[in-house]
Amino acid sequence: MNSNSLVSVITIFLNAEQFFQEAIESVFSQTYKNWELLLVDDGSTDGSGVIAHEYAKKYPEKVRYLEHEEHQNFGKSTSRNLGISYAKGEYICFLDADDVFLPHKLEKQLAILESHPEAAMVYGNTLYWYSWTGNPEDSQRDYMPELGIQPNILVQPPSLLKLLLGHGGAVPCICSFLVKRKLVEKIGGFEESIQHLYEDQVFLAKIFLTAPVFVEGGCWEQYRQRDDSSWYLSMYSGEDDKARLIFLNWLENYLNEQQIKDTEVCQFLQQQLWRYRHPMLSKLTKPTQHFVKQMTFKFTNLILMNRKQLQEIAQQTLPAPLYYLLRSQVLGEKYSPPPGMVNFGSLRRLTPISRAFGYNRGLPIDRYYIENFLERQAQDVQGRVLEIGDASYTRRFGGDRVTQSDVLHVIEGNPEATIIGDLTNADHIPSEVFDCVVLTQTLHLLYNMQAALANLYRILKPGGVLLVTVPGISQVVKCEWGDDWCWALTAQSARLLFEEKFPKTNVQVETYGNVLAAIAFLQGLAVKDLRQKELDYQDDEYQVLITVRAVKPEVAS
Repeated sequence: MNSNSLVSVITIFLNAEQFFQEAIESVFSQTYKNWELLLVDDGSTDGSGVIAHEYAKKYPEKVRYLEHEEHQNFGKSTSRNLGISYAKGEYICFLDADDVFLPHKLEKQLAILESHPEAAMVYGNTLYWYSWTGNPEDSQRDYMPELGIQPNILVQPPSLLKLLLGHGGAVPCICSFLVKRKLVEKIGGFEESIQHLYEDQVFLAKIFLTAPVFVEGGCWEQYRQRDDSSWYLSMYSGEDDKARLIFLNWLENYLNEQQIKDTEVCQFLQQQLWRYRHPMLSKLTKPTQHFVKQMTFKFTNLILMNRKQLQEIAQQTLPAPLYYLLRSQVLGEKYSPPPGMVNFGSLRRLTPISRAFGYNRGLPIDRYYIENFLERQAQDVQGRVLEIGDASYTRRFGGDRVTQSDVLHVIEGNPEATIIGDLTNADHIPSEVFDCVVLTQTLHLLYNMQAALANLYRILKPGGVLLVTVPGISQVVKCEWGDDWCWALTAQSARLLFEEKFPKTNVQVETYGNVLAAIAFLQGLAVKDLRQKELDYQDDEYQVLITVRAVKPEVAS
């Protein structure tokens, strides 16, 4: 092989001390030497971080250590995306911290890709490795699954997608493929709305729908089988089944978004979704299921003949669940359960899952919206900036643009506070001194909001910007300093309030949220509990967060 292309090997790890060094050494043992190894720490608390640091220090030209801000745990997809963002290679592959590459892995797969330039990815079979334990009873358990496809051929999209739907063979392991970085960037890497299980299948689905893939006959990896692995535990806890439904729903939405109409793929997908969406019907005997399908066909014909009259007959004669199910399938409506048949699942409770706004589960949903707003307005955070409580958002979104950072707090003792006072009684704060004021989740706590806004307007320089967020649909709690929650705002009331001080053309009001995000937020769920699309969908009738950007005129009116 004449190529000297750089290959980026990305290994994410979380408390992987037991097998970590063996995985790393399997990369060092490669016969192909032009590689870089990116070790991505997903918040480890054991000795695996030390191991990674030692390799990065000893081999700085080959190994890099990466971690999330403040050593947080974000999950597999976010961690792999972090590695991708730092990868320099023309090609990328992934190695989990408890698996190993065989010595010829990179050499063989790189040669295939460079001899088949039309292929964007190559994968082969993988050894399911039980004998690593050294136990005699495990020595005979090693196996390779059936590929399910003739090896050493180039497969065009979307044929391989059927593997992910349980038709035709084994799903490629995360360690089994080598892919061009350009393709990874084109599909947007891993979906961060799915972090734990099936995150690799989501990634593969996007590839299989986008580019040709070469399926080879070799086996260059050992996939360690462990009774304490996340996959093994999920199979016995039922979590795997729930995760698969999330994957199938994601795939259905993705196919619709990409306007992919492959009949065979769509048929396989709907077959997989049937048992999840109609669990009662899927448990029926095959003759009964056949009867239901026949009823659907007859119901369709009846409706086409005389829709209104026969719908009434069907509603009166069929059991309610069956009527609504058939109606949704025949008319193409979203299934709406009849009264009394709504499945609340784990949300059927009189107390929330958490009263901590989601902080104990990850990033709260309202904070996700707050940070999206401030990121969009980051250029406003500049010059002399005032923030309430601490300067975390000033530092994060202002950076080098901030020349002076001030923090206002209502009581003494806050180590970051440079100004002590109440926004409703703030005569001691000089006028026209701030280029930007960041006021998040505070205004609703102040009974005299008009007085607070008057002071904020006064202390802004001409041309200064006020960035404000207030809760819409929310749990009501006391603040840490004891102030009561005084007001609930809407986009309209926020607009009218700010237009009392600022010119109408200088006030921008936006809302974030939807019915699902509102329910999740009220239950104390976090960003990780929802998909990206579920968070980003905006419905003005369900205002979880309201944001205001108000600019003081350059010339006082």
